[in-house]
Amino acid sequence: MLAGLLFIIMGLITIVCALCVVFQKNPIYSAIFLIQTMVSLAVLYVLLHAQFIAAIQVMVYAGAIMVLFVFVIMLLNLNKTDVEGDYDKLLFQKPSAIILGFILVVMIGVVTLNTVFQGTQGEYTPESISQIGNTQLVGKMLFTKYVFPFEIASILLFAAVLGAIILAKKQIIKDKEV
Repeated sequence: MLAGLLFIIMGLITIVCALCVVFQKNPIYSAIFLIQTMVSLAVLYVLLHAQFIAAIQVMVYAGAIMVLFVFVIMLLNLNKTDVEGDYDKLLFQKPSAIILGFILVVMIGVVTLNTVFQGTQGEYTPESISQIGNTQLVGKMLFTKYVFPFEIASILLFAAVLGAIILAKKQIIKDKEV
């Protein structure tokens, strides 16, 4: 009973913080709300008995990745005119974003309903996980069955770091010319 109530409260906190990430105009405040979202997700993982994933969530995402995000935000040195001012709006940007967002929510709902209420039990039951160990199972699956998505994620993170460096260099060159 108490665990269910805590799960609902943390789920609501996660949703509110995620919405604040999207609707916040200041990028630093948005990053802080993203950190809170990730910590709230870690609490949800603990409530679902996935302690290893919760620890990784806090260490890797709320720690290292968010330090990288804040570093890039500070490196870009966005001032108020860059955030609010002169940018070309795409034609029908808001309506198309609302329609695509609604389609995404519907798709997530359909997939959730199909997997939660009509899904079959997988090969790793809670009993087999308790025998093998949660951390061992995650490591085994990560480096055998899911090694390709793991490597793709690392390449995408590397490309993001390179993109941030290129954006920062353009800003430095622009400042020297002025």
